[in-house]
Amino acid sequence: MKVNVRQAGLADAEIIAPLFDGYRQFYGQASDLPLAREFILDRLALLESVILLAENGQGEALGFTQLYPSFSSVSARRIWILNDLFVVPQARGTGVGKALLEAVRMHAAACGAKRLALSTAHDNPAQKLYESVGYQRDTSFFHYSLNVD
Repeated sequence: MKVNVRQAGLADAEIIAPLFDGYRQFYGQASDLPLAREFILDRLALLESVILLAENGQGEALGFTQLYPSFSSVSARRIWILNDLFVVPQARGTGVGKALLEAVRMHAAACGAKRLALSTAHDNPAQKLYESVGYQRDTSFFHYSLNVD
């Protein structure tokens, strides 16, 4: 399958919204397309994230990934947080995820980033994909979170 990956712009929000809604459903959230559309529009309009969109040769959306900028104080360099990666069910196992991850790596390198970081559910089968392209499970640090709502 031919896969084209490109950086999405504001005009792509309508294409990305159903993918983002599918991503949220994968993580147990109820479908809410208006919420997905608004969230994606805000991220793109405010330049708060970079979204890479995978399409087939006919321009049909196959998946996306969303990166958020952050920084490493110790290295005094940018890092990118790979927060979202989603491939439509019918395109899984066809190389779309791998193409998205390669585009993410190239984007980070072009920005002079120190590293890419991601976290995923313990039972997410995409762990094998991440490890196959060089991501390593962190064994040096504990990660904590605090819900504030």
